[in-house]
Amino acid sequence: MPLKGIKVLEFVGLAPGPFCGKILTDFGATVTRIDKVIENHLDVLQQGKRTLSLDLKNPKGQQVVRRLVKKCDVLIEPFRPGVMEKLNLGPADLCTANPRLIYARLTGFGQHGRLAPRAGHDINYAALSGVLSMLGRRHEKVTAPINLLADFAGGSVMCALGICLALLERHNSGRGQVVDASMVEGAAYVASWLFMSRNLGIWGRDRGDNLIDGGSYFYDTYETKDGRYMSVGALEPQFFELLKQHLQLPEDVSQFGEAHQDRGRKLLTEAFLSKTQAEWSQIFEDVDACVYPVLDYREVHRHDHNKERKSFELAEDIAAPRPAPLLSRTPGKLPKAPPDGAEVEWIDELDLKRHELKDLVDSGVLTLPKRAKL
Repeated sequence: MPLKGIKVLEFVGLAPGPFCGKILTDFGATVTRIDKVIENHLDVLQQGKRTLSLDLKNPKGQQVVRRLVKKCDVLIEPFRPGVMEKLNLGPADLCTANPRLIYARLTGFGQHGRLAPRAGHDINYAALSGVLSMLGRRHEKVTAPINLLADFAGGSVMCALGICLALLERHNSGRGQVVDASMVEGAAYVASWLFMSRNLGIWGRDRGDNLIDGGSYFYDTYETKDGRYMSVGALEPQFFELLKQHLQLPEDVSQFGEAHQDRGRKLLTEAFLSKTQAEWSQIFEDVDACVYPVLDYREVHRHDHNKERKSFELAEDIAAPRPAPLLSRTPGKLPKAPPDGAEVEWIDELDLKRHELKDLVDSGVLTLPKRAKL
């Protein structure tokens, strides 16, 4: 696996940090979580990672982190600026102890700037990135895409990219560096094309009234007879003609022109309501009209294309996406449960004598997994 041998220390926060750690885990890195508790059922992205609970306010707990950092390649921390410094665990301390360390800081507003110390969530970061202003239906309020844009695309994925870039640079220089991953900036960067294409003819109107943001009836979703949906993306003329043909639309229906939009949307709405999603999927099965079913997340693993590519694996009856992208020689893999004895093996990496380890556990500074035996 491409990141085999890379050791990561992940300080657990909300979902963006754990997903960044998951990406590294899925591609072979060994990730150790530092959490407030051992049993954290809210972190659904901890599979394949090792966990210990430390009292970071205690100098003895801080010393354990320093021991671990000396053997780590990457550190991920999701706290507001200054928190790690107050714990004596900031870059100035840890990167001095380990000059090869990649110190990744994943926050909403970045490490400096007026808003850096402020609290926020995905919807706030997306708002300040400028991207949220582009999302939503005409005559409706702007709509956030759950928390995918800033938390995960702009946060986790961009942070993981920054870590990999820093690791690659370290191969040449031998030195680590700090990765300042701001979710506001990450969300904006993911949307670079949206910003840089504004002079193209596909834009120029209000939000929700342009070619691909909900303003075109031939680039939208439509409900089917059984309450499901089909996605339609018939942008190019050849795809639109196939759409017209298989929906049996009137010959004079056109893609463009204000009068055709309302009429076309009404015709497509009525047409798709006449059959079930399965029936429409069969009709468009071998037709390049850019029409596909909107798959339910609970059933996506059953779709024949996804089954053929093994794009999902079932984990506790939940379809878990396979790590992407797919590498030809060293693909990522969803982690399995660690073998017996794995906890003992990594506890040895702390380089603590038995009485030191027992003292940390008895004093509550360190909590180990239940399967770990002293």
